[in-house]
Parts: sequence; structure tokens; C-alpha cells
Amino acid sequence: MPDMKRSFSLLRSARESTRVLAAALVLAFTTPALAVQPDEVLKDPALEHRARDISAGLRCLVCQNQSIDDSDAPLAKDLRVLVRERLTAGESDQQVREFIVRRYGEFVLLKPTFGPHTALLWLGPALVLLAGATGIGLALRRRRTGSAVSALSSEERAALDGILNRDRAS
Repeated sequence: MPDMKRSFSLLRSARESTRVLAAALVLAFTTPALAVQPDEVLKDPALEHRARDISAGLRCLVCQNQSIDDSDAPLAKDLRVLVRERLTAGESDQQVREFIVRRYGEFVLLKPTFGPHTALLWLGPALVLLAGATGIGLALRRRRTGSAVSALSSEERAALDGILNRDRAS
């Protein structure tokens, strides 16, 4: 009996170890791979935090679907260094963003600002959904009104009976 209890205890601890290992692997593969090199990191933690916040909102112009913090592209590294240089020079976060946008265009922002030049970008999906819903509504209305058969008048009924009787006789 003690051997059986010991076996169950070992089995339980093996299962728990497997779960912990699986959880660790899942966490290891779901964390973003930051491409910031150690030589880029600022010594001042507050400035580094600001640089990371700014970099997280800037698009890598080579990869186009990653922030410059996540990209290993040389241009992304240049942008990270540029952000850190400007912060070290004493510029505010907004000034750094504005400088980058003036230099590379608004495409560099992962979340573009709302304005007259980007209204279609922001409102386009809603307009497409609205147009689709309107089209579906009109199609359903047409279907409902088109399927309703009006009653035949007595003259139309007599003409139809005459045609049917003629076809039966032949």
C-alpha cells in the first residue's frame, strides 16, 4: 500500500511538472521578440521607457507590419537610435513623433491620426458596412414585395380558365 501511494504521488508531481513546463513554453513563444540591442538601451530608465513607448507606435518601413521595437531591419535600428538621440537632446515625446512624421510621412505611425486626409481610412470600413446593410435591406424589401401575388380579377380568372380548358381538351 505505501508503494502505491508513493507511485500516485510521483505521477501527480510529474503531471504538475509537465503543466508548468508547458505553461513556460507557451509564455516563451507568445512574448514579443524585441529587437532592441543592448547598445541602444539608454542608461536612464525613465528615458528608455519613453523611447519604448514612442517606438511601439512607429511602423518599421521595411517590415510594415511591425513596430520598430520588434523589427531587426537596419532602418528600424536607425529609427530607434534617432528616437533615443532626440529624447536625450531634451525633446518631448510629441516633438519626437512630429519629427519622425515630418521626415518619413504619416505612414510611419502604426495608429494614424484622424484628420481630413485620413477620414476615408478611418470611416471607410463603417461606410462599407453601411452600404452592405443597405444593399441587403433593399434586396429583402424587393423580395418581399415581388413575391406577393395580387388576386386575379374576374375577367383575368375567366381568361385563365379558358386557356386551361383549351389545353386540357387538346
